[in-house]
Amino acid sequence: MKIGKLYLLACIPVLCLACGSRDTDTGTGTTAPDGNNVSSAVRQNDSQGAEHTENAEKPATIVLFLGNSLSAGAGVDPASAFPALIQHRMDSLDWDVRAINAGLSGETSAGGLRRIDWYLQQYPVRILVLELGGNDGLRGIPVEVTQSNLQAIIEKARTANPNMEIILAGMQIPPNLGQDYTRAFQKIYPTLTSMENTHLIPFLLEGVGGVDSLMQMDGIHPNESGHRIVAENVWSVLYPVMEALHSRE
Repeated sequence: MKIGKLYLLACIPVLCLACGSRDTDTGTGTTAPDGNNVSSAVRQNDSQGAEHTENAEKPATIVLFLGNSLSAGAGVDPASAFPALIQHRMDSLDWDVRAINAGLSGETSAGGLRRIDWYLQQYPVRILVLELGGNDGLRGIPVEVTQSNLQAIIEKARTANPNMEIILAGMQIPPNLGQDYTRAFQKIYPTLTSMENTHLIPFLLEGVGGVDSLMQMDGIHPNESGHRIVAENVWSVLYPVMEALHSRE
């Protein structure tokens, strides 16, 4: 899979600038024990999902999206971001599932590692969609460090729930740091999938990256149409996992 040429040209000069720092705190989030701000999108999805568990005989299945600005839906209404679209898809199947959006703009694998414990304490997570590492690659963080952080997140998740299903969202980066680094970065996700027996979305932005009509003006983040395609990329992997869970439980 290759990133489109136009996507690369657009991303190289601006990716680190646009994704390399967290969104300004608007005061609308809640604060996790580690001091990180939890986006209002998390609370929005949480309150929407509460309808699923009210008067239910058993708790809803929790799907946690731990990610960066892509999961957070930077530049679009949170209701149009792919985690919310996934929630709607599951609702249409009458599945008692809550999608918790823990996306945070500028997040790195190290930041996700710091935050994961709070979410695991707050929610009985059954499925983790791990969408992190892209900002690591843009900053040139050694691939060994990124892989170690992602692996540690997986281990924490499995410690909290040995039966947790984990889906890795694979990412690709522009070759501005050299082909060797780019290739090594790409190998992180299939390598971890093999080592940790996770599920894999080969490239989260497949069919979106490099397509001007599906990207915002920054050339980095999907627009609403792009998020619909990203949601399909996620759903193609998530649906079989969910279906298997529902057949067993």
